Amino acid sequence: MKKILIIEDESSVRDLIQLILKRENFEVITAPDGRSGLSAAKSHKPDLIILDLMLPDMSGYDICKEIFNSSKIPIIMLTAKNEVIDKVLGLESGADDYITKPFESLELIARVKAVLRRRSNDDSSETIICGNLKIDLTNMVISKGDDEIKVTQKEFQLLELLSRNPKKVFSREDLLQKIWGYDYLGDSRVVDTCITRLRKKIEDDSANPKYIITVFGMGYRFGGKDI
Repeated sequence: MKKILIIEDESSVRDLIQLILKRENFEVITAPDGRSGLSAAKSHKPDLIILDLMLPDMSGYDICKEIFNSSKIPIIMLTAKNEVIDKVLGLESGADDYITKPFESLELIARVKAVLRRRSNDDSSETIICGNLKIDLTNMVISKGDDEIKVTQKEFQLLELLSRNPKKVFSREDLLQKIWGYDYLGDSRVVDTCITRLRKKIEDDSANPKYIITVFGMGYRFGGKDI
């Protein structure tokens, strides 16, 4: 039985999500604020966290970053906001997906199962080495030489996908579907933003990348002629 932690301050929303998840035979833990949510995440080690963006004591973004930096627990951000930038910020903070209030129970369950399915399909028993770049899939750690590189969840997933398929060109639509999910409704420019941030972290010269290459008019691929 998969265990899900709900961090949500509105009792009516929290109870509704709990009811929906229990009907699908999930074990559910709840927390009414950020600090108790972080404590529950550490003590219960859930398989997935549903995290409200607006909490009374802490920002959902800060909680997301803290959980991402200390564990590999997938996170679905729950928000009443509908601006693309808010969703992008959530995803860049380490969230795997988002859902906007009000939501339908079928949508919630579909997103929960999709995130759990993607995570269970991850092959984390390998290490990919390319030049002086090392991608440790077991511990979700990227290093360059002797230096560890801090990346977000989406940045890691994006680099993993590209590096597993060297020289294969992925369109923006391919990357949106595979990394953000088939039902992502945001701006496709989120891919370009993620690529730009990742290049600044892993490339010697982000203006002349050798790891993540732009194929004009088509998309992106991993690996240039020098690696």
